[in-house]
Amino acid sequence: MDIRKIERSYSQDGRNEYLPRILLKVLIYGYMRMIYSSRGIERACRENICFMYLLEDNPVPDHNTIARFRSQHLVDCEKELLEQFAVMLMKWGFVSMATVFIDGTKIEANANRYSFVWKKSVEKHLAKLKEQIGQALSGLVSKLGLKWHIPETIQIHHLKKLRKKLYAKAEAEKLEWVTGKGHRKPFLQKAIEMVSGWLERWKKYTQDLHICGDRNSYCKTDHDATFMHMKEDHMRNGQLKPGYNVNVATSEEFIIGNYISADRNDVHTLIPFMEYLKRYPILRLCVDSGYESEENYCYFEENKGTKLYVKPSNHEQKKTKKYRTDISRRENMSYDAEKDTYTCANGKPITFDFTKKNKSQSGYEIETSVYSCKDCAGCPLKEKCIRACGSKKPLEERNKVIYVSKRFARQREEMEQRISTDEGKLIRVNRSIQAEGVFAMTKEDMHFRRFLLRSTVKVEVEWTLLSLAYNVLKLHHKIQNRRLGTGLVVPKGFPAGL
Repeated sequence: MDIRKIERSYSQDGRNEYLPRILLKVLIYGYMRMIYSSRGIERACRENICFMYLLEDNPVPDHNTIARFRSQHLVDCEKELLEQFAVMLMKWGFVSMATVFIDGTKIEANANRYSFVWKKSVEKHLAKLKEQIGQALSGLVSKLGLKWHIPETIQIHHLKKLRKKLYAKAEAEKLEWVTGKGHRKPFLQKAIEMVSGWLERWKKYTQDLHICGDRNSYCKTDHDATFMHMKEDHMRNGQLKPGYNVNVATSEEFIIGNYISADRNDVHTLIPFMEYLKRYPILRLCVDSGYESEENYCYFEENKGTKLYVKPSNHEQKKTKKYRTDISRRENMSYDAEKDTYTCANGKPITFDFTKKNKSQSGYEIETSVYSCKDCAGCPLKEKCIRACGSKKPLEERNKVIYVSKRFARQREEMEQRISTDEGKLIRVNRSIQAEGVFAMTKEDMHFRRFLLRSTVKVEVEWTLLSLAYNVLKLHHKIQNRRLGTGLVVPKGFPAGL
């Protein structure tokens, strides 16, 4: 493998005590043997003959050397290492990249579980602080006799100017600052301390909102980690824990790409992940229903080189009797395409009203058609047809309203037809084998359930090392079981040509 980029990360002055090639081998083998800490790898280098062989008669590296190599020198080249491994697998004929599977899981961050900062709480406290400042500022200025115009909308730079004015007044009056118990502070000193306290709190709340960004929370001990639900719920109360969303692309059971984000959902991770995977000749991509969205459908319609296979989120629900007999759903109503009108179970028309436009988190514009029934009064099926969606209006005053994204409905119908073919069924069967199999092996067999490093860039390094270790183990197992070059697993009962 080409590791010149790692070598360039070192200083050109002097000589490196350990070759980066040797440290990389030791780290990958340590991850293969489920030794993830730098101290554990140092101990293994002293006691384990396999690690001694990889050191090539070099002295045992200190745990600080191993930790610095992992957290500093691998930061800018971890993706290239995994890409080189994937290219080698393609060259040897072990991976074709014709069919790729993507799945995601949440892994806990190395952060305090109770040092959370919630975005809504910060916004609430900031609004209260602004209200408090607005109420106290006029009395403060008039009592001190300052000539200072109070603006309608107070900003942080206004408070800085006021504090500067107060300090100038204190210097002109030669104010003696009082501290400690038993002393009464002058009002000017109290005013300066009050304004300084407002400024500190305002800056803190602004910084918290900046760190949160588009997220709803962050952890104080690892700012890149977001609080999210985990499958490992030891307290059994749905506790939110700081973690990362790890997305993995696999082909022929090998990991070919990773994408780690702090987003709690998989929906917004698919497009940036596919932009990274464009370097590979992917013909078919299979993901689970967590990645389904109108924006993702449109992305694959524009990039026609890769065919998407995704099970719609309502695929299993549509098979139930409760779904098929629910008269409130538009799927169970008759639709007249010429008049663009739905007909409810009572035979009344639900006509088109207007088109509503809104944007997703990434800026994608979604058009939603709104339909409503003008005559729902006295309908005997009204209680079953109109759902209680949190509206304050009583049921008697409400009419049936339907929201339809026609483009999304068409895309879902086309995807239902695609995944119902023999090829679609075979690919979906293999998704549960290959994509889920990666997390089964890394979490259960390799016991990797929590990151050791902090921040997104270092977490990516750690997961890349685990991916390389997984690929080497998978390659070894396939050689032993004589399964090299095998593609999709064809279960019994499927057509022989698939």
